[in-house]
Amino acid sequence: MIGEALIDVVDDGSRIVEHVGGSPANVALGLGRRGVSVGLLTQVADDLRGRAVLEHLSGSAVHVLPASLSASRTSVAAARIGPDGHAEYDFDVRWDGFESPAGTARIVHTGSIAAFMEPGATAVRQALARTQAEEITFDPNIRPDLVGDRPHTVAAFELLARLATVVKLSDEDASWLYPALSAESAIVTVLELGPRLVVLTLGAEGAILATRTERVRIPAVSIDAVDTIGAGDTFMASLIHSLLDRGSAGLRQEELEAIGQAATRAAALTVSRAGADLPWARELDIV
Repeated sequence: MIGEALIDVVDDGSRIVEHVGGSPANVALGLGRRGVSVGLLTQVADDLRGRAVLEHLSGSAVHVLPASLSASRTSVAAARIGPDGHAEYDFDVRWDGFESPAGTARIVHTGSIAAFMEPGATAVRQALARTQAEEITFDPNIRPDLVGDRPHTVAAFELLARLATVVKLSDEDASWLYPALSAESAIVTVLELGPRLVVLTLGAEGAILATRTERVRIPAVSIDAVDTIGAGDTFMASLIHSLLDRGSAGLRQEELEAIGQAATRAAALTVSRAGADLPWARELDIV
């Protein structure tokens, strides 16, 4: 995993609580809790919040690479929770350049702020271009206040999508990147960039999983939402976990359905509780 780890300062209208967050860090956390061997290259400071990040991730079996303790301060995202559980954010984030990590991995994942904020975004692209991983997964998780103008961001997105074997994006990501396209047309557009699998999450409407030859729609799981923080990251962690067994090449319809259903169920668990509290293997009946 390559990308930001930060502190979510969450205001639900009645109290303010700090949680460890950051999309790539959440994905790593979700995989660690599933028993997957996972490393994270991130950027935190040797400060109170940075140490909280490291402790939280290591408690879920995430190996934070030593080079990660490189920031002058730990990044913060202030989240305000609306009546419907949806979170809106303000950010105090830096993402600097870095050396490509050594070693091998079956799957390399990146996304969110790290994929777009310079100077670190260039280093992310270089790392993905050099990796020998079997799969590269990418979740743009667009933050409009941070990514800059749309043409530049679309170009950056498409560069990474061309390197990826799997792209997951939300309906909000798709409508921001391609406002003139329907959800179905956005999926086709991203598939034409080269990924073998494109997943579009639709919130309460479920998700669509598509390859060049197969397409399935997965209904959402009905649940009382506390907040949506970490839902997409939970879906991504589940998706990566499924790919460890199957890979993304030549997926049949029944395989897409199983992958999508597992990810949707996992995301529903996270939505049912506060913060990015991704589920453990014992909660998902997996080994």
